[in-house]
Amino acid sequence: MPYPFAMIPLEYAFNALEPIIDERTMEIHYGKHYKGYVDKLNAVLKGADEEYQKMELEELLSDLNSLPSGPIHNGVRDFGGGVYNHGLFWKVMSPKKQELSKDFAEKLKKYFGSFKNFKEEFNKTAKVLFGSGWAWLCIDKGGNLVVMGTKNQDSPLTEGLYPLFCIDVWEHAYYLKYQNRRADFVDDFWDIVNWEFIEKRYDEYMK
Repeated sequence: MPYPFAMIPLEYAFNALEPIIDERTMEIHYGKHYKGYVDKLNAVLKGADEEYQKMELEELLSDLNSLPSGPIHNGVRDFGGGVYNHGLFWKVMSPKKQELSKDFAEKLKKYFGSFKNFKEEFNKTAKVLFGSGWAWLCIDKGGNLVVMGTKNQDSPLTEGLYPLFCIDVWEHAYYLKYQNRRADFVDDFWDIVNWEFIEKRYDEYMK
């Protein structure tokens, strides 16, 4: 869906991810932070050329470096990234306890040696990222799975990667419950991972 962008609805209640993510954090994160990114992105694109208004958000972020320098480029990077990243973040979480499939476990083993190795690499990326940002599992243009981190609201799409899974390590994602214990939040996050969505996203991309 192109401009004007809208918030995607949550598929679960604000308290559904407790005790990992508390109800108040979800209310603020979704209703304030996420909404703010959507509103600010629409404000930036309101005065943009029609060609940019007609582009899907994935297109804008993938072609970020071709956008005019200044407010449009910076607004799509910061606010557009915030909209896209959060839109994926809400979907990679589920209140239903899940296990990854044997098939996807084999894919992770192929690229990381084992699921344990993948988890350790992902956790390290999320824990050591300085300041605000995200940790990601992505597919590169060769179809390989890679773990990476991005600062602020930067998107892997801008680097030619397709994101499958992410964790938000901005403090507003966990601070009310975990305070400065980001590492504990990252460790606990695996209990709410929506493997069904992630694996379906992988399969759809590879087709």
